[in-house]
Amino acid sequence: MSSTTASTPHIDPKGVDIAETILLPGDPLRAKFIAETYLDDIRCFNEVRNMLGFTGTYRGRPVSVMGTGMGIPSISLYSYELIHHFGVKNLIRVGSCGAMQENMELYDVVIAQGASTDSNYLDQFNLPGQWAALSSYRLLEQAKRVADERGQRTHVGNVLSSDVFYGADSDAMGKWMKMGILAVEMESAGLFANAAAAGVDALALFTVSDHIVTHAKTTPEERQTAFTSMIEIALELA
Repeated sequence: MSSTTASTPHIDPKGVDIAETILLPGDPLRAKFIAETYLDDIRCFNEVRNMLGFTGTYRGRPVSVMGTGMGIPSISLYSYELIHHFGVKNLIRVGSCGAMQENMELYDVVIAQGASTDSNYLDQFNLPGQWAALSSYRLLEQAKRVADERGQRTHVGNVLSSDVFYGADSDAMGKWMKMGILAVEMESAGLFANAAAAGVDALALFTVSDHIVTHAKTTPEERQTAFTSMIEIALELA
């Protein structure tokens, strides 16, 4: 547990500890839901910009949860501060995604082995080639085992972290689909890069909230509160 009175421009814990393992939903209200539903002895460690963060215990183990907002710039900002200023070691994104393969269904869980991207975020590392943004195998293996034990239908593989939600290129998604991309979301490549650069572990779990091929979709209320299986898998990694 990080115990400090320090703050950053975007996180002000006011002395509340931040656990080494943190769940990172995009929606701060989902962070509040997770904390109030699953954690004991919860304390709020952040309210800056209403990006709510909480620390509590899950089955006696310390765990934190915090919203990160939408997009690679937002999650990269928060994950950097959590890693470098507050000592977080295990960062687990829990979010929704758009399925991109026909064999996928609403509420399936996607475990991101890697994250392709159309973002320029990785350019800052000045690598002499194209770096593959991968998750932590340790966390991935644990998550897959927990999901299998629960009988949860999962898909493990590559996701697309896109900067674009309303795209002007109507052919873009089809090209990614042909390369075997399972689903589209907007954050994981930045999270994986920050974790790799710092030598800590990161993973991303998603619940399929809509389907690019079949056009099936869930409601905003379901996206906020109904993705319990994914959350329970993530909590077991603490």
